[in-house]
Parts: sequence; structure tokens; C-alpha cells
Amino acid sequence: MKRLRTTGAACAAALVAGLGYLAVTTLAAGPAQASPDVAATAALKVDDFMLADQNFLAHQLHRLKAEKAVVLFSYANADAQVKRDASAIMALKAAGAEVWGIDSVLGEKREAVAASARAAGLNIPILFDYEQLVGEQLGVTRSAEVLVLNPRSWKVVYRGGVEGARAAVDSLMAGKAVAQVASTQATGSLIAFPERGRTQDFAKISYAHSIAPMIQQKCVTCHQPGGIGPMQLTSFEQIQKFSPMIREVIRTHRMPPFLADETVGHFMDDERLSPTQIKTLVHWIEAGSPRGAGADPLAKIKFQAVDWPLGKPDVVVDVPAVEIAATGVMEYQRPVVKNVMTEGRWMKATTFRVSDKAVVHHILTGVVDGDGGVNKTATETEWGASLGGYGPGRGSNLSPKDMGTWVPPSGGIAFQNHYTPYGKPTTIKTQMGLYFYPKGEEPKYVMRTMGIFDFSIVIPAGEEFHQEIAYLPFAHDAVVYGITPHAHHRGGSSSTSIRYPDGHEEMLIALPRYDFNWQYEYFLKTPKLVPAGSKVITRWTFDNSTRNPDNPDATKTVFWGEQSSEEMLATYLHYRWVDENVKHQLPEYDKQLQASLFIGAMDDNLDGKLQMGELKSKSGEMIKKYFAIIDKNKDGSIDPTEFAAAQKLLPSRRKQASDGIVETPAAKPAVTATQPAPEAKPVTTASR
Repeated sequence: MKRLRTTGAACAAALVAGLGYLAVTTLAAGPAQASPDVAATAALKVDDFMLADQNFLAHQLHRLKAEKAVVLFSYANADAQVKRDASAIMALKAAGAEVWGIDSVLGEKREAVAASARAAGLNIPILFDYEQLVGEQLGVTRSAEVLVLNPRSWKVVYRGGVEGARAAVDSLMAGKAVAQVASTQATGSLIAFPERGRTQDFAKISYAHSIAPMIQQKCVTCHQPGGIGPMQLTSFEQIQKFSPMIREVIRTHRMPPFLADETVGHFMDDERLSPTQIKTLVHWIEAGSPRGAGADPLAKIKFQAVDWPLGKPDVVVDVPAVEIAATGVMEYQRPVVKNVMTEGRWMKATTFRVSDKAVVHHILTGVVDGDGGVNKTATETEWGASLGGYGPGRGSNLSPKDMGTWVPPSGGIAFQNHYTPYGKPTTIKTQMGLYFYPKGEEPKYVMRTMGIFDFSIVIPAGEEFHQEIAYLPFAHDAVVYGITPHAHHRGGSSSTSIRYPDGHEEMLIALPRYDFNWQYEYFLKTPKLVPAGSKVITRWTFDNSTRNPDNPDATKTVFWGEQSSEEMLATYLHYRWVDENVKHQLPEYDKQLQASLFIGAMDDNLDGKLQMGELKSKSGEMIKKYFAIIDKNKDGSIDPTEFAAAQKLLPSRRKQASDGIVETPAAKPAVTATQPAPEAKPVTTASR
């Protein structure tokens, strides 16, 4: 079942960028010439693209607009000419140019490329052009071919062997115009481009049989009347009109906005275009978006987005409306709505209707005890089971097959609502729809969620790829079903992996570029066993540089905080315990996992202990004050047993949070608490 997207922020940004693109750029008439002809080179303006490198970090060309010179270097793994040219390529970087390798060779593997680049001494990003769209437009034919670009115009001012590139780079670095485009012949090995030279075939791509079904499958959900997309793509005329923009957002991987790297993992409800679909759509656009023969399949359909994409909910919860000022900073809203249910039920899904999506940073939910009267509030420490949430780009919360969340009768449903003013006053009205398993068809397993957090993050001003790491150690066998990464506007990239007891590591997901506008839940097609003794590790980079167009202020060092102008490192795991089912529940396992949260947040070398050098931010500074006392065995480290005993010495968690020492990660509910079987007495466990 699809997770329908519920925000238009990224779509709107794409529209603005795309309309600008329509105004100023002329599409290439097809693949560039195979030989480095001077006239062709002089006319070549390189269109924007984004590709991921050997370290799963994304690089977007037009983010380099403030640079003086950009060098693209065609790379082939273990190529002899590439090895010979490596030192000269690094000299171009030393001269001040931004230098990227572009690997368009079909079948190249990331691990082998990373190793050969290191061996050659190439300390540059090697970008994987899996669909060859970048190499095709650049007209690359051989490895070790250098293209020097002027970021003022994105035109190529030199192409050929590396030996001729230095003069062009030096001129650009000195702010001088390159008087005449130079061009020499590269001498690396030939690179096969099977699609090159098929321009006439691309003009015959069928809109009716190839393009329209693709658009209907991957795009119309958002781009239809009532959808979140800023334009409709429900006819040939509309698709043709926006074709240049469609090409641009595909080349920069902004659309469809499913952010997982194509080489890692397999996911449910995968909304990406396949490699074949990407090439077909882009080549059709480059051929002029021909109409071709046949009726328009989209014109026969009456498209209209529905209010409730999962159908009529079993229960609808109305969240109190809130008036939002045009400017300022809003504290979290924590209303409690009375639970009108008269009997407990197993929940399989929730979804949200939000009146003004632009103002919503996130909405989180949990069940609470008490009468649950309207106008009451509850902190996350009082929450029980999580009922899911909403954030930019996020749709319905769907439990995997045979998994569910117990919703008790009576009590209340608590919300944690974070709103961010955007320049005009508005009123936010929200409804949450709950969907239950039919009676007699209850699930087998308890759906649990816990976050991996690092509330000690310190992101230096101006740093583009600042690295942070956190983990959770699993003392009992578990099965991971899904992963939800979360950060704010400086979130750069994210990955999650399992380090098994024998020490080897398997990556479950990689997001080369995180986008706050699209906060997806990624559910694995095949759930992954996490054996006892394993660590689930999340690695993030944060972009606090001026190259990040969403960065609120590149001059500030950034710490953990609730507001969008601050930052978070959070990765939520959706899982179950192997030993647990709905009739035999083990809430103590979650409590044990949660007790390890703090050390997992700060233990950067993954040895299971805290050393003095790992203690940073306000939370680390507090522990430093007590380090000598906490370190009972005087080995220079704090182990989990020592830390547990020392917690009595530290200020209370609530006091720490109010002092900014530990910004409580339960700003997002960390645990899907115990859900009793229908015949059992309800139990509520705090989430943080």
C-alpha cells in the first residue's frame, strides 16, 4: 500500500527552480559529439546534476556556483591512464579548483572504486553516473578526460588530457576570462555508452505506451487536482509544458523524492523511477517530448486526490486548532484529546489531514492514562504507545503484515506538535484517522519503535560534511522492519547499518542527500534479523556550509535543539522482538534498550564505553565534571555499569533537559510501549 505524500514544500521548490530553468536554458538536442571538437566544446553548457560518491555523499553541480573553477574528470576503475594522471589531478585541486571524478562506466562497484582511488592517491569525490546521463551530455568518450568549467556560466572552457587543464584553471582562479576554448585528445580507455547515437530512436519513444503509464504510476499521486504537487501532470499538454523541469529534477534526484541510494537495500512502496524509466523519460524529453501516435491514456481518467487515501477511518481524532503568527518561534504544543473509544483495539495504520502543511515541522502522537480531557497537556514521559506521526513528505503510518499497536479504551491521545511560522499568519487544523484490525483478525506481533539519537552533536560553522555517529546495542534478538531518518535543515546524508557480533557490518539504507521536506519511513522488503550482541549504527553528515541553500546561518556552530534553526540526529527503528508476540509481551526488553541510549549517543569509537574525548556539548560537559568519580575502576573509561550507577549523581533528566544539558530525545517518542493483548489489563510505559 502506498505511503501518499502529504506536503507540497519540495514540489513547490522544484516548480520555482523548474520555471527558472524553462526561462534560461535550452535543452541539448541530444548526446554531445563523441570527439572533443573545439566548437562543440565552446557551445557546451553543463546542466545541473546530482550524483552520489564512493562514500554515499551527494554532490550537486550548481551548488558550486561560488567557486572559481570546477574540474570534472572521467574516471574508470583501475585504469592505467587514471593512475598516471592522479598526481596532476590532485595538483588542480591544490590550485583551488573543485575537482570531481565522474564514473560513467557500467557495472562499476563502489567498494572497488573507493579502494582504487585511494591507491592512486585521488582524494576527490568519485561520482557514480549509473544511468550515464551526465556522461552523455558531457560527450565523454574516454577515461582520464578533463573538463574545466566556469561556474559563472557553467560552460566548458577546456576539455582533453590533464596536461592542458592547468592553464585554464589558473586563469579562472585569477578571475581572468579564458580567451579561447582549448581542446586536446584524452588518451584513457574507451567508455561504452550504449544509448549514445540513438537520437532517432528516442524520437520514436511512445508517449501513449511508455511515458503516460510511467507518469501515472510515479507522479500523478501528487500532481493531480487536490494533490500536493504545485502543478498537474494529467495530460500530454501539461507534461510537455513542464518537460524541461522534469528533466532537471530527475537529474538532480529531487523527484520522485524517494531518497534511498539505488545500490543499497530493497524497500516496500519504492516510489523511485527505475534506471530504465529514468533513461527513457530523459531521452524522450531530450528528443523534444514528441506526442507520437495513440490516444492520451491520462485524458481518459478523471483524477482527484481523496481526503483519506486509506479509505474512511475507523476513528477520527480532531486536534485543537492553533493560530500561528507570521513570524517568531513557537514552543512545542502538547494537547491531549479525549479518547472516545469504549474498547481496546489493535491499530494497523494512521493517517493525517493537515489544513496548512507549510507550517508543520512535525506531529507526534501517543496514548496516555487519565480522563484525557480536551485542553489538558502531557509531556512525552507520560506517553505510552506511539500512534505514528506526520512530517513533511510523510504520508500514512502503515504497520507491516501481522504487526500492530494496541490502543486502549478511554484515557487520552497526546500530541506533540511543532509548528514553524513561514511569513504569514495561518490557522492549523489537523485530523488523525485511525484504522484497526478487524475483530478476530488481530496481529501476531507487537510493533515497536525506538529512536537512535545523538543529543551531543556539535556542528562547526561553515563545515560541509561534518560527521556524527550513534548506535543502539541489542541484547536480545530482534527483527528490523523499517527505518525513519530525521534531522533538520543542515541534515546532509544518513546511513543505517548492523554491526554483527563477529564484527562485520551490513548497510541497510543510505541516503546520500537527506531532505527535510521529505521525511519518509523506509520499510524493508525483507525484514532484517538483528542477533543479540549486534549494534544498529546510524551515521550522519551535516552541511553547515554556505553551499547548503537551506542553511539558516552558516556562521553559527550548531547544537541539538528542537527548533528548525537548530539540529537533530535521530533515526527511528521499527522492529519487533523475536521472543515476543501479542500474548507474550516483553516490555523489559525495550527498557533495557532504552537504558543504553545515552552511551550509544556519545560513544563515537563504538567500543561500548565513554572516554573523555567523546564528551562534547552540554551533556558531555556535565559528565566531565563527575568523570573521575564515575570511573570506578580507573581505566579512563565509563562503562554501562558505571554509568547506570552514576545516574543518581547527575541532575534529574527533566532538570538536565531544562538546562539544555540533555535535550530530551523524546522530543520524538522513542518507544512504542507495551500494548496488552485485548483480554489483558492495559499497561502504559513512558516513552522517554
